[in-house]
Amino acid sequence: MAEGILSWQTDLWRLLAGRQQHAHAYLLHGPAGIGKRALAERLMALLLCQQPAPSGACGQCKSCMLLAAQTHPDHYILEPEEADKAIRVDQVRQLVGFVSQTAQLGGRKVVLLEPAEAMNLNAANALLKSLEEPAGNTVLLLISHQPSRLLPTIKSRCVQQSCPLPVRQQSLDWLAGKLPELSAAQREELLTLAADSPLAALKLHAVGVLEMRVQVVDGVKKLLKRQQSPSQLAEAWNPLSLILLFDWFCEWAHLILRFQMTGDEEEPGAADMQKVIQYLAQKTSPAKLLALQDWLLAHRQKVLGKANLNRVLLLEALLVQWASLSGPS
Repeated sequence: MAEGILSWQTDLWRLLAGRQQHAHAYLLHGPAGIGKRALAERLMALLLCQQPAPSGACGQCKSCMLLAAQTHPDHYILEPEEADKAIRVDQVRQLVGFVSQTAQLGGRKVVLLEPAEAMNLNAANALLKSLEEPAGNTVLLLISHQPSRLLPTIKSRCVQQSCPLPVRQQSLDWLAGKLPELSAAQREELLTLAADSPLAALKLHAVGVLEMRVQVVDGVKKLLKRQQSPSQLAEAWNPLSLILLFDWFCEWAHLILRFQMTGDEEEPGAADMQKVIQYLAQKTSPAKLLALQDWLLAHRQKVLGKANLNRVLLLEALLVQWASLSGPS
């Protein structure tokens, strides 16, 4: 296969690239961080190429050169204007205007929309007509990390294509090529923190997640031993990613609950927090944990929604509740 194909996508790429007739809309879905965007961009290049080959776009024709320079007049990328925000109806209306035009280079027009579940209800409804009857020779490529959140009418108008997850060894081999400076153990830990999504692992590495994890786990242990106070830790953690912190604490609360219910020592999460998980499972009540889990999920939504939050006070509130897990129920 041509360079750039992710090893776990080889069979799917052959299937997509080998089609004689392309659908007017594809829905590429699967967990975040497995390479769906890379696949969609490669398919976009193939669909726009003036001299395509089974392996992909030629990279040499006028269309390929314009696409590489991001000046191709017949391609359109629609994303939220800010990370984790909704795709609004006026954005989709602009897209519908593009779809209604004639292709300037005389070939196809291709639209890439990611993530499809970011469309609010009005935006999704505005897209339906274009999905059903796209003007001219137009192909829409929708990418979804959570297809269950999409309107059934959106899904029914697309060819739904599940994207393959790499097996763990494929992910580790890929990461070894991207991060040769890390040890095998560090790449293992990175992949675990990324829920086995290799591209997500690469992004996490770029923001220093391994160092952050050590700092946070060390802080949690000192908090429970009363060696550091919630306010001290909240100040120290102020520069760290809030969403990552909330993801980890949500996961830990879930693991404590699961351990209380099953007592399964084989599945208490990543090794760095296993003893803490088991200790807190013995110390706290399920009712207290469920109340904390509700609080965590509600405030995680506020963080995702970019609410105007006082970071230090929010972290202090989280840590006060966490420390109380080891106290009287």
